[in-house]
Amino acid sequence: MAGLLIGASFHGVLLMSSSSKDYATDAHGWAELLAPRTAKPALKGKHRAAFTVIGAGVTGLSCARRLAELHPDQEILLLEARDIGQGASGRNSGFAVSVSHFFSDNLQPPLAAQIDDYRRINRANQAGLELLREQVSAHSIDCQWRDDGFYHVAADEISKQECGYLEKLLQRMEIKHHVHDREALNEKLGTRHYHSGIHVPGGVLLQPAALVQGLADSLPKNVTLCEQSAVLSISNRTPITLQLEAGEVQTDKLFIATNYEAPKLGVLNRYMIGSTLTGSVTRVLGKDELASLGSLSHWGSLSLHRGGATVRLTTDGRICLRNTAEYNGAKLFDDQTLVSRQRVHREAFEKRYPQLADVPFEYSWSGVEGISANGTNFFGQQETNIYYAGVFNGSGVSRGTAFGTALAEYACDGQSSLIDDCLAFEPATWLPPRPLLDIGAWFTVRSRFKGVGLDR
Repeated sequence: MAGLLIGASFHGVLLMSSSSKDYATDAHGWAELLAPRTAKPALKGKHRAAFTVIGAGVTGLSCARRLAELHPDQEILLLEARDIGQGASGRNSGFAVSVSHFFSDNLQPPLAAQIDDYRRINRANQAGLELLREQVSAHSIDCQWRDDGFYHVAADEISKQECGYLEKLLQRMEIKHHVHDREALNEKLGTRHYHSGIHVPGGVLLQPAALVQGLADSLPKNVTLCEQSAVLSISNRTPITLQLEAGEVQTDKLFIATNYEAPKLGVLNRYMIGSTLTGSVTRVLGKDELASLGSLSHWGSLSLHRGGATVRLTTDGRICLRNTAEYNGAKLFDDQTLVSRQRVHREAFEKRYPQLADVPFEYSWSGVEGISANGTNFFGQQETNIYYAGVFNGSGVSRGTAFGTALAEYACDGQSSLIDDCLAFEPATWLPPRPLLDIGAWFTVRSRFKGVGLDR
């Protein structure tokens, strides 16, 4: 069957048995920078719905929205285990990617087939970005949306070589870009830390928690959103039955949009891992402090080293820096660990901005990124009337939006070039069981930092 995911792991009737404690959160994320929001009530009692979506990040929100458009006379049930904005979609660095950075792999020139694959991936990115742009505009979502692209920057030897590779790749793919030397980057970003860089237009910077809250609060009227509603078990009889702490749902079609947490639902066990990232954000900078940061009022930079720092100047005048990624069993870090990681952030911050050494961090946070061993994404049917999309390897804001929309259309017998692009992702590489999984995952994530040097 086209679109059947490799690695489906449902066995028998009971597909998953879990606990709401498996979906813990904390008060360390972008949501804490926003005004308090009243969460939608948790699901209670027995419910019947034609379509149910699990997970209200960007993928689940886009899936529910598209289902509602396709079936305006049907109720769409959207279940979120946490509050909106506290999952991965509200804890990333706020980069909505248009053009992915395809690393050089020892600086070998890519084959023609690879170039075609890169173009397909970018088409999915751009489709998701356009969908988001339309929704943010139509519903006046205040999420600090800035359509100015990103800087891909290099400070140390490995990333300097990568900069040259990226320039040649962008030329070959006929993607607009601008190369900058140290002086040009200093003029724009206010730091001489970087040796060189490339600005690629098209990408969007945003406040991730504000985006998902805005998308959730503007859903069509036939979407019922329930927060703090973790699904504890799934039965794949007809109809599909979901058990929650205080309720039950029977549904004809089920859509799972839980990213790295899919194995908790019995989906794709041993085909994905979660990498826990940490970052810190300063207080709002003063006028003189902002004046020391170059000519741009906002910007975002992505390191050209796999383990390098992601840095932003936000539109409300904060610097945000993320530069650690570790295997932690797909869980957030506790407060004590966050304090220790903040020291790593501090060192990197002061190397880039010694003039701001007295500026404190106001928040630090952790978030989990879903990754696959071979960098692929997941899209398609798992079991009869059960669908999944997720694991975006750091490009989830735009690509997750595209995949969620396409999944809704695909499950409703739609046909489109976007569905074709989503179906074309290669199968995932199998991962061994625990404890070998934990050991391999630890080394996989740690290997990203080999030779990172000044780029961290």
